[in-house]
Amino acid sequence: MPRTPIDYDEDDSDQDGESTSGQWKRRLVTWTLAALGLGLGFLIPYMLYLNHEVSERFGRLQWQVPTRVYARPLELRPGLAMDAGTLKTELDAAGYHEGDGSRVGSYKRDGGRWRISSRGFNDVDGAVRARRLEVSLSGGRVANVREAGQKQALKAARLDPARIASLYGQKQEERRLVRIEEVPELLVTGLQAVEDRDFNSHIGIDFTGMIRAAFKSATGRRQGASTLTQQLARSGLLGIGKEQTLRRKGKEILYALIIDARYEKRDILEAYLNQVYMGQRGSQAIHGVAAASEFYFGRDLADLKPEQIALLVGIVKGPSAYDPRRNPEAARARRDFALGEFHETQLIDDAQYQTALKAPLGVTKEAGTLAPNRFPAYIDLVRRQLARDYPSDELISAGLSVMTAMSPSAQALAEGAVTRTLKSLDSKRRPPLQTGLVLTDVHNGEVLAVVGSRHHTEHGFNRAVEAQRPVGSLLKPFVYMLALATPERFSLASYVDDSPVSVDLGRGKRWNPGNSDGRSHGTVRLIDALAMSYNQATVRVGMQVAPERIADLIHTLAGIQAEPRPSLILGAVDQSPYAMAQLYQFLASGGEIQPLHAVRGVLGANGRALKRYDTAPAPAQEGDAIAARLITLAGQHTVTSGTASPLMRDGLGRLNSAGKTGTSNDGRDSWYAGWTGDHLAVVWVGNDQNKETGLYGATGAMRVWSSIFARLPSAPLKVGDEGIDWQWVINTHSTDASCGGARRFAFVKGFAPAYGPCPVAEPVEGEEERRSWRDWFGLGDDDDDDDAQAPPPPPPPEP
Repeated sequence: MPRTPIDYDEDDSDQDGESTSGQWKRRLVTWTLAALGLGLGFLIPYMLYLNHEVSERFGRLQWQVPTRVYARPLELRPGLAMDAGTLKTELDAAGYHEGDGSRVGSYKRDGGRWRISSRGFNDVDGAVRARRLEVSLSGGRVANVREAGQKQALKAARLDPARIASLYGQKQEERRLVRIEEVPELLVTGLQAVEDRDFNSHIGIDFTGMIRAAFKSATGRRQGASTLTQQLARSGLLGIGKEQTLRRKGKEILYALIIDARYEKRDILEAYLNQVYMGQRGSQAIHGVAAASEFYFGRDLADLKPEQIALLVGIVKGPSAYDPRRNPEAARARRDFALGEFHETQLIDDAQYQTALKAPLGVTKEAGTLAPNRFPAYIDLVRRQLARDYPSDELISAGLSVMTAMSPSAQALAEGAVTRTLKSLDSKRRPPLQTGLVLTDVHNGEVLAVVGSRHHTEHGFNRAVEAQRPVGSLLKPFVYMLALATPERFSLASYVDDSPVSVDLGRGKRWNPGNSDGRSHGTVRLIDALAMSYNQATVRVGMQVAPERIADLIHTLAGIQAEPRPSLILGAVDQSPYAMAQLYQFLASGGEIQPLHAVRGVLGANGRALKRYDTAPAPAQEGDAIAARLITLAGQHTVTSGTASPLMRDGLGRLNSAGKTGTSNDGRDSWYAGWTGDHLAVVWVGNDQNKETGLYGATGAMRVWSSIFARLPSAPLKVGDEGIDWQWVINTHSTDASCGGARRFAFVKGFAPAYGPCPVAEPVEGEEERRSWRDWFGLGDDDDDDDAQAPPPPPPPEP
């Protein structure tokens, strides 16, 4: 049967349609496979590249961590000079908080009894464990120290030190790395409850959260869908920018997937807790929860309460928007929201929740303990002493811990004394006054405080270390010490001549120094010549000693370079307060060579000591010890009866201190060096333009010293008798204590004068002269000095 055209055409048409459809399907499959192949060909290498980036950046965790500088740990031991105010200052500086004394980092005071819960820390000699201590103060001293619940007293206990500075690199990032086990559990779980509840189950990204965020965005409500892993990925750690683009979002997702696949959840959380941005202090960025805890609360993470943890978790969402210092209401609302999440997920119970809601924000007024450097003069000295072993680019941002010798209480007292005293001395008749001050521990050479300017927080010229000013009479004790080193010729009881003196300088030049009061005092005892700072007598003694020996001595003891000219006898050499403190440390330590040091040691990032600078000094040689004792006795006489006697009127006689005043030409420079049984302080007061101030050593620098030691707990100075023979003396021979007019002197053992009978009291010629009407009214030479008479150095020899 013949086919009809219609049937044929219809069949042919179907076949053509099927052919066309099949062609398109084949093309679609081909194109899809090609696109997939191209995509995989690109994506696989790209993923491998990203995987390498993650491995390099995340795996090494190379954050820029500042080097932290710490004060010395306070060592509490029975007998230590300590009062309640000083102990509180030390505890406050170290970030302790008054409470019940049972929580770590807290203390409780009950009269003279203190309960202190210390924190564990690493020191130069190893780890120091946390302790709950009971400390009793009595009579200005530590009476006893014991561990809470224990009957046996401790020999000593150390409290963790205050942090005093941070040394940064190019990035001003404040960060303190912590392990996740060091972070309170509530902070770890609370962060997840608020920011990423499915953290432990998702693969780095949360599809459910994305869908939920997309739905809310469609309804006009914006909600973030980023996981903690994504937040970490887009942080500065992995170098992803913050621009809101699909490319950035895609890269963030890929990073998060790789991080989650490569690392344990614990490691991701730890990295997040150390990296998260938490605020800003000027140019200083705060990263990580540990640094944030110090920044906002001045506390260690372990000391935080639930409401403080909730505030930190809340700040994560927006450190600027929820800054509790600038936006307290917004911060409180965000904190309360976080507390609600804590409560909903049963991280805190009803009672904790209600208590936390009622609590204040609890942030400190200032930025916690994170001030980069509020002790510029002291930190300048630290840098100088570390420069030899740690170049500046190695010291900063290395995560080191520099353990210094600073005493926060001594530093505070020194700063306060400078502020009060110079304000009281300010006058329209004198130029603006400045100061430099160094305070040390006489037992070990540690530098406890440094003030480099009357405005002690200003950076710049450090007068304590850099100012080179004529030292005047501060050199006189060393002139007399050399004389006493020949006991067959000189003793404290020796008579010296304080009549006018003339020294031949050569080439027809002569030097005729006079006393600051313009008078001569005839024949005087050597101890009185030093205590009253008589120039003429000192020059006579110094010329017998020889300027060359004086120059050698000060170079040996303090590295001071000085020309051995006669004027050196009266202190014609320019030095800094720090250099003079090093010189006087010999006397204050009882004759030991103690190199001053502000740094006790440096710890690595692992807490182990890399370098120590606190080695014990060698014991004093017998001759040095005896010489130092004799000059110290003369220094005590200076305080009781000489140029430093105003200290007795200040009520500081209880310290039995020794000291020496000093004044340069026309009162341009006022000096005082004084020491007790625990401390030495050298103070300079003057002005940067080298103009006359009208101040003597006793009316300028000594006023600062007095203000410090009126408040600083310090042991009285006791001078030992080893190698010394005490004798009552009349005229030039030993006698009985009952002999009228006899005085008691210390001699080098074996060199006391021979015994003689008590004569009829007749004054030695010249001695009576100095007891004039001026002395009876306290108008004698008790303000020093002197050194103004030192001539300029002679010109160099002509060719």
